[in-house]
Amino acid sequence: MSYLEELNESQLKAVQNIEGPTMVIAGAGSGKTRVLTFRIAYMMENGVDPFNIMALTFTNKAAREMTERIGTIVGAGEARNITMGTFHSVFSRILRYNADRLGYPSNFTIYDTQDSKSLLREIIKQFNLDDKAYKPGNVLGRISSAKNNLISADAYMQNADIQAEDNLAKRPELGRIYKTYVQRCFNAGAMDFDDLLYNTNVLLRDFPDVLTHYQHKFKYILVDEYQDTNYAQYLIVKKLAAVFENICVVGDDAQSIYSFRGANIQNILNFKKDYPDFKLFKLEQNYRSTKNIVEAANSVIARNKDQIKKNVWTENGEGSKINVVRTLTDNEEGKLITNKIFDKSSEPGLTYNDFAILYRTNRQSRSFEESLRKLNIPYKIYGGLSFYQRKEIKDLLGYFRLTANPNDSEALKRVINYPKRGIGQTSFQNVIVAANNYNVSPWDVISDFAKYPVQLTTGARNKMIDFVIMIKSFAAQLDKMDGYSLAQEIAKTSGILKEMRTDKDKGPEEVERYQNVEELLAGIKEFTASRQEGESKSLSEFMLDVALLTDADEDKGDDRNHITLMTIHSSKGLEFPHVYLVGLEENLFPSQMALHSRTELEEERRLFYVAVTRAKETCTLSYATSRFQWGNLITSEPSRFIDEISPEFLHFETPERGRGKSLSGGMSNSFANPSGMGGLNKSFTKSPSLKRVENAKPSAPKTGGSLELKVGYNVSHDRFGKGKVIKLEGNGPDKKATIFFPKHGSKTVLLRFANLTVDG
Repeated sequence: MSYLEELNESQLKAVQNIEGPTMVIAGAGSGKTRVLTFRIAYMMENGVDPFNIMALTFTNKAAREMTERIGTIVGAGEARNITMGTFHSVFSRILRYNADRLGYPSNFTIYDTQDSKSLLREIIKQFNLDDKAYKPGNVLGRISSAKNNLISADAYMQNADIQAEDNLAKRPELGRIYKTYVQRCFNAGAMDFDDLLYNTNVLLRDFPDVLTHYQHKFKYILVDEYQDTNYAQYLIVKKLAAVFENICVVGDDAQSIYSFRGANIQNILNFKKDYPDFKLFKLEQNYRSTKNIVEAANSVIARNKDQIKKNVWTENGEGSKINVVRTLTDNEEGKLITNKIFDKSSEPGLTYNDFAILYRTNRQSRSFEESLRKLNIPYKIYGGLSFYQRKEIKDLLGYFRLTANPNDSEALKRVINYPKRGIGQTSFQNVIVAANNYNVSPWDVISDFAKYPVQLTTGARNKMIDFVIMIKSFAAQLDKMDGYSLAQEIAKTSGILKEMRTDKDKGPEEVERYQNVEELLAGIKEFTASRQEGESKSLSEFMLDVALLTDADEDKGDDRNHITLMTIHSSKGLEFPHVYLVGLEENLFPSQMALHSRTELEEERRLFYVAVTRAKETCTLSYATSRFQWGNLITSEPSRFIDEISPEFLHFETPERGRGKSLSGGMSNSFANPSGMGGLNKSFTKSPSLKRVENAKPSAPKTGGSLELKVGYNVSHDRFGKGKVIKLEGNGPDKKATIFFPKHGSKTVLLRFANLTVDG
């Protein structure tokens, strides 16, 4: 068992403990995936049947890679017998197998966000509601939250508190929209992503024989990224593990950053309450980052109260201190960081792939994109338009979906007149109205006009009948032809390929669209060729894979040489030699929306921890003292997270000789720090700063480099003016004062940075 020799002592103990409830707390860069992989291999080598193992991972790609690695140890054939994948992929297959129990077809469609929003727009329009008050995205978010908390449409409408919230938000019809949305999805034989979890819970709740079957099938359950599970996921796992309790959860509470998706950090914090006899293993050795980066991240996350204590450490070298840079504007921030990357990338052995720019929100990418383009540096923004969300791809996939499930109303709406075949929007709208009146799908209507009368011209009616015949001919081949052959047949017969080939005014965009369709067909060919003996090569199986792709599954496959730009949320699970964390300003990071409670602030701090720990060798923090938002220039203050890093791990950049001019021709963007405590260069007295107390006016009384303050003292602040001290807390460099300023209200300031003077 030579593979066990690759593990450190903590990892080995976690791998070899295969019975009973187990929690593995894995610090950043601590080899979590290796432990999961080796644990499964070790279980199989010690007699556990792979058919009795269920492993839930973060992405489908991670599941495939783990299966391959396990296969090298125990054999590829046995490794494929493990049930492994994301919650959505694993439970969608269980739902397909048991779909008839819930009244769904086994080939139900999985709606993506675009499909759901399209359906909601239709419902909102039908109800004559204001689409500004009932924005489809907001409505979908509300429905998603309800499903993740296992609140049905009926329960939603009967809950007085929920109804009061909706009335207060001036959206009293949300419950009716939710109920109609659920019914329309059901009529279409479709589930959205949240339904895959919601309906799994319904299946296990309402059919005890199904629950018993899977409890005894999955005797060993492993869950990766447990801190990111929501209530629906938590309940599924708890039910399935109830008989044998051979459950192993792996995660890091310090990296719980998805509460906006419904993730509940209490799932991992309360694991010991669910399983009092659990065993805890901590993976605390970081193999990724330098000591300075690890210790800096530790010093910040230590401030969170809700956490499982651990001491992350590394044997890696000391490394550079974290560099902190200030600029006057967000545009200068983009120029400065881009120039730094340009200079750094010229060092031997480095490529653009070694660099990442991380930000809190997508809108921050603009200044960096502009600067990168000017320097002709290749870059990629992750989380942009997915390949499978491009119009030409969605159109062809619409035909595939309709072939597998003719009741899929969103697919039908998309392709019934593409390529154009003379079926106007008004005609199809009449079909939708009839379908709603009869409470059936639009396909039911166009398949049987005798049963479901609808007002149509003879021409439109005949063209719809021809369309139905074409789709039925595709469906007849679904189980007879392999996925690639049928996909080619659909692309040709539908007219999509012909329309693209005969377009006489082909510009670069049209050529790219045709190439994208070719790429899709090539992907289906690769899919069918890669299937093992006994595995389905059907188009339906390919569509299931596509429907369950995550952003991470698609993005990680791109290995071209480019700078990576992404939000911090998207960076989770990734690592880069050189990370630039930008926009470190109060109300931006931490977000202004997350300052209403300790819980929200602690999640922002965990997000900062995730960002810093993506870096392997160097980490640079930057912020601007002013930034354009909604067309207005606003002043900014440095993020509290900079101050929360222990100063011995920071380097406040000093202007280089000969480079004292800023990129915009003004003063240098950098600032000096002779004492290492975060003081800003005096050059920037016109902009908000964190000037040290030592730079206060000579008349101010000082003791040991700080003001000798008492509650009740009158003080002056450069920005807020005159105020009165109403509270003092902390000691030494961490001493804070709460001051009431008549024009600005109460402000809490750190004395060593506040630049206060005591008024006589």
